[in-house]
Amino acid sequence: MKWSSAISENESLKNAIREATQKVKDDLGSQAPDLLLAFVSNSHQGQYGRVPSYIAETLPIDNLIGCSGGGVIGEGREVENQPAVSITGAILPDVHLNLFHIEDSDLPTPDDPPSAWEEIVGVTAKENPHFVVLPDPFTIHADNLVEGLDFAFTQGVKIGGLASGGMRAGANALFLGAEVHRSGAVGIALHGNLKVDTIVAQGCRPIGESAVITKCNGNLLMELDDRSPLEALRHVFDHSDDHDRQLINSALHLGVVMDPLKEEFRPGDFLIRNVMGLHQETGALAIGEMLSEGQVVQFHVRDAETARHDLEAVMDRYVEDNASPNTSGALLFSCLGRGEHLFGRPNHDSDIFLDRISRAPLAGFFCNGEIGQVGGSTFLHGFTSSFAMFSPTAPTPVSETTTDAGISERPC
Repeated sequence: MKWSSAISENESLKNAIREATQKVKDDLGSQAPDLLLAFVSNSHQGQYGRVPSYIAETLPIDNLIGCSGGGVIGEGREVENQPAVSITGAILPDVHLNLFHIEDSDLPTPDDPPSAWEEIVGVTAKENPHFVVLPDPFTIHADNLVEGLDFAFTQGVKIGGLASGGMRAGANALFLGAEVHRSGAVGIALHGNLKVDTIVAQGCRPIGESAVITKCNGNLLMELDDRSPLEALRHVFDHSDDHDRQLINSALHLGVVMDPLKEEFRPGDFLIRNVMGLHQETGALAIGEMLSEGQVVQFHVRDAETARHDLEAVMDRYVEDNASPNTSGALLFSCLGRGEHLFGRPNHDSDIFLDRISRAPLAGFFCNGEIGQVGGSTFLHGFTSSFAMFSPTAPTPVSETTTDAGISERPC
């Protein structure tokens, strides 16, 4: 298995694609990539329609997938707020790929059987496929898409991000083979000799103590341990330092424990959701998630330092649980609210990944929403970095050779 990632900041789209595709071609040698990913910054939005044809001048585009982005990631570097093109190629022996495009009107209803989902993506659950999915945030209900894929394909990983760079329907681009779509979602299903691991960093830390939901209605949190959420929050506020009090006022979230059997919680055990509003008379809180009585929850806050510590913690946990990470290539889907905007410098999340997980090729883009797993289920997130690490399921016992963040080789 070979992966190669390249990025170009050439202001000319054609020259940028030529530079990036030529590097990928040189890295992969005589073999054509089985999978090709392209992420193009919105500085080139007037030429999105030309992206596939420009790529095809150097590399075959039969299995091309990608989208526009407010920033792009390639060769382990994050480029924001300026022209950039990221091209990634992968040679995937004994891996089968199926590309698909879905419009919102194509989505099966909640009453449809799993076979309806198998039909629209072109694979069966028996094949245990993994998915990379790139929805447009304005023209498809991405949460319904993610929930449906989880319902029909219980075993496979679903990873991806919502296309960005545009501010309205039709302003983003979704690349699939020779086609450029302006609505819906594009995706690729992969199955065979492939393992996909994920790391989801939601950028928050818990404050106060955990509590049990004793009364709720939909997304309305009405009681925590038989008292009003506002009363519970006031207790947390009163016992916090000045810094955390400021964060409670400006960056408050609720973490929902996803494994009901756990009694102690670590980074990655919570699904983080926004606290959307407060009902002053009852002390109830509106949460950006449907709730159930009996769930364990804990208040969380977010800032740059917290996001950094959270990312390091979930990566350390991954390494602890996977003593010898065996990554051939990786993708990063990061929120537009992270990057330089949050951390004040480029390459923050990429640098930590390359330092703590792998020097394998890393590519991706900055998203309008991130898709990733928490507690065995897949969700649509915000302010998150969602990583996917790809490796062969059954590699031969040959040591990996990695030259840098742009090329990785592991014979299969």
